[in-house]
Amino acid sequence: MPKRILQGVVVSDKGDKTVVVRVDRRFTHPLLRKTVRRSKKYHAHDESNQFKAGDMVQIQECVPVSKLKRWEVITQA
Repeated sequence: MPKRILQGVVVSDKGDKTVVVRVDRRFTHPLLRKTVRRSKKYHAHDESNQFKAGDMVQIQECVPVSKLKRWEVITQA
């Protein structure tokens, strides 16, 4: 099964080898037919601590690295 790849903005880089990435999505509400924006935060593994808050990055699913980290940063978008 292919691994999912998401794009988002780094909102926190305070953890060691960890960044928090906010991924935004837009969809049409099924009843109101209005475009709605929703966001979700993902903890991602950043081995070299190179990404800082405000960077646009791509994250990819991976095996669990810790309790919350199931994603890894693959590239800067």
